[in-house]
Parts: sequence; C-alpha cells; structure tokens
Amino acid sequence: MTEKKKSTVISYGLLVMAFTHVLTHLPSGVHTAIFGELRNEFNLSLQQLGLIAAIPSLSSALLGIPVGLLSDRFGPKKMLLLSLLFTVAGGVIAGTATAPWMLVVAVSLIYINTSIYHPASYAATTIMFKPEDRAKALGLHGAGGTLGHALGPLSVSLLVGVLAWQWRQVYLFLAAPMIVGIIMVLRLPADKPEDKKANEPEETGDSERFLTKNLVLFLTYQAFRTIGTSMITTFLVLYLQDIRGMELALASFISSTNTLSGLIAAPIGGYMAARLGDKNWLEISLFVAFSFLAISFQVPSNMLFMGLYILYGFSGVLGMAARSAIMARLTPRKQRGLGYALFFMPGSVIGAITPVVAGYLAELMGFRSIFNIAVVVNFIGLAILRFGVKIE
Repeated sequence: MTEKKKSTVISYGLLVMAFTHVLTHLPSGVHTAIFGELRNEFNLSLQQLGLIAAIPSLSSALLGIPVGLLSDRFGPKKMLLLSLLFTVAGGVIAGTATAPWMLVVAVSLIYINTSIYHPASYAATTIMFKPEDRAKALGLHGAGGTLGHALGPLSVSLLVGVLAWQWRQVYLFLAAPMIVGIIMVLRLPADKPEDKKANEPEETGDSERFLTKNLVLFLTYQAFRTIGTSMITTFLVLYLQDIRGMELALASFISSTNTLSGLIAAPIGGYMAARLGDKNWLEISLFVAFSFLAISFQVPSNMLFMGLYILYGFSGVLGMAARSAIMARLTPRKQRGLGYALFFMPGSVIGAITPVVAGYLAELMGFRSIFNIAVVVNFIGLAILRFGVKIE
C-alpha cells in the first residue's frame, strides 16, 4: 500500500477503504434480522439460534491473530482482496443454503471476512497519513463501517418486508457489490515488501516496540468497553419491550440509533481528535457518553430515555476515530496488522461470551441490574484509559 503522506485527507486510497468498510459489514447483521424466518423454516429453538449467532464470532476470534500476522507479512492489498472473496463465498453459500449448518458456515465466512479486513484496512489507512491526519482519515473510514452495519438490517426490512423477497435472495443481492470492491482494491498501488518497511524509521510519536505496558492497558480498556457495550446491546430491545412497554418497531429503532448516528459522529469525531488530541478527545467523548447512559436508565419517561440513549450513542461514536488512531500510535508500523487484530479481538471473543453471562445475570437480578453493571464496567474502562495509558 502506498506510504506517500497526503496533504489532504480525501484520496482514492481512503475512498477505497471507506467503501470496502461498508461492504465488509453489509451482510454481517442479516442473520440476526432474519431469525424469525430461520426459526420457522428450519424449526429451530432459541438455543440453536444462539449457536448460529455465537459460532461465527468464535470463528472470527480464533483467526484474529493469524490473519493479523498474515497482513503484516503479505501486505494490506492482498488481504483486502481475500476478505472480499470470503464475503462473496459466504453470500453465495447462504443464498443457496438448504440446512442450518450451511448457514452457519456461510455466516462464519462473513465474520471471518471482518477479521481479515480490519487489520489490513486500518493498517493501510494509518500508513497513508501522518499521525496528525490519521484521526480525520479514520473517522471517514469508520463512517463506512457504521453505514455497512446499518444497511444490512435495513436491506432485510426493505427487500423482505416491502418487496417480499426470500431471505436467500437478500444474501445473493448483497454479495454482488463485492465485485465492485474487488475492482477498486485491484487499482490500489501494490504493497511494498515488508523487509523494506522494517528498515524505515517509525513516524514521530509512534511506538517502536510491540506489546508495551501502554498497549496492554489500552487493550484492557478496550475489553472493558466491549463488555459494557455487549451487555447493553444484547438485551436492550427486550428491556424496552418488557420494562418500558415499547412496541418492537420503536424498540428496534432505538437500538439501531448508535449505528445510524455513526454516519455523522464518526467524521466529526475524527476532526475533533485531530484538534484536541486523540486521547483527550476520546476521554471527553466517553465520559459524556457514559454519563448520558447512566442517567438514561434512571429516568421514567420513555421520550427522555430515547433522547438520552441517542446522545449516548452519538457521543460514543465521536471517540471511535481517536480510539483507532491511538492504537496506531501504540504499535510499530511493521506490526500494525497484528496490533489491529488484537484491537478487534475482544469484540469477537466477548461477543460470544458476554451475552450468555448477561442473560444469566438478567434472570438472577433483572434487566435493570444488568444495565447498571454495564455502566460501572464502562467507567472502569475509562479509568484505565485515563490513568493507565500514556501517549507521547
């Protein structure tokens, strides 16, 4: 991937990264959106549906470190192409699935695609830009990911709910744009050999060593943040229905606002991080977000809750680019693929474990206790970031 430092954030390389970020997340949320269809067609229990959700996350987690190493070894361009090919294969298999195990294989390929994609794309984006411009670029890059997360379930609503398509047709339809992504990636400059990169100096402010104390503490913060987020998102819709008496449509809309707000919040957050500093801006945005979250579960009014929760999601996404930029500073350039693989690993591992633990605690103590615990976990993560992680 090109290492020429840009004077402007907008470039063909960043356009490719943002567009492929949309593509890589486009089909990842479809299987949960069609759970009702799958349950009826294959006569599945809730436990079996849970396995369909858990196995892909575990598959993605197991391959996280290996694909990070491969990204550093073979370069981002080749890994981006491999990622898109996995997505095409997953879409085709899901589109022709005749048994639940075929769908599990298909969704696993789609999730593995994200494990391949993230280390390569984030490493490539950070290499393209100087440290002072990275947050801006990563904000635009992150907006592509949030758009992809939103478009997947929305496509199910439109194609299945409005146009009366079958769920298999949705997967085949979403696999088609990957061809455009492959063509765009092929037009990127060839990756430079890693042995040449290794002899070049690191950017000013970037770490020259891997697995430093700061990196370990930052990954610890990331794990706490992921636990708190997973506890909330897993049971939010049920909480809104059972405790606050909302209809499914409204509850689902509220749960999706974090994703939708990312289209605006991610780029804004990137520019704010560039102005105020990555770590300072991340701490500010998270403190505001967690404060809104803590208050939201205490207010009796549903309208007030909705407003506070939307502000929580918006504020949290404001820090997304800063978080990714900090990860780049804490890893050497020649090992950045592995670094981002570790960065995203908590999401895969915790995404498979936390919902089970949260479900047990919800049955034991009730929904409200789960969300209060999640708030505490989030603030613990913020404290680790504030007092433990040092950015030069």
